Amino acid sequence: MTEVLVRLPEEMRGDLKEPLGDVVSDVVASRLSGRVVAVGDMVTYHLLQADVKPDVAVVDGRTEREEVDDEIVERWSALPVVACVGNEPGTVSRSVVEALYKAFDEGGLVEVEGEEDLVVLPAIVLAEKGDTVLYGQPGEGIVYVDVGDETRKNALDLLRRMDGDTDALEDALGLRNS
Repeated sequence: MTEVLVRLPEEMRGDLKEPLGDVVSDVVASRLSGRVVAVGDMVTYHLLQADVKPDVAVVDGRTEREEVDDEIVERWSALPVVACVGNEPGTVSRSVVEALYKAFDEGGLVEVEGEEDLVVLPAIVLAEKGDTVLYGQPGEGIVYVDVGDETRKNALDLLRRMDGDTDALEDALGLRNS
């Protein structure tokens, strides 16, 4: 069983509909800097179609609650898999945070059994200043997050407002002294 660190409360759902960066309709390679982190099957697919190999990618085999086509899975399956972990819908699990650490260290793909939608938040927190985190905004396009102090603070603030053990989450993210 996967340890859930935080869970998105119903009253926060609207807060996450607001993009955390600029929304574009397609991959713009010239906008990418630092390490490129892709969260989502379609974003990862579009990066690879544009001949941009993400340093870190997180996928769950679904887009907008539907299974993705075999062509999409086949495309990102070429990336080295660093971890396969569970993460329930609307949550951030300890195993997904640990997998992100490994992916940032080694580079490669994290396959999530469940849902990866909220994984963008710990990915932004763990990314370094100057990295680019991309994720899908349903019906709108690709969100480009240029990671800096402010974007990391915003992502962490959202995580801290969720239900659950935020102290354990901060420990998992390496933000608290033991």
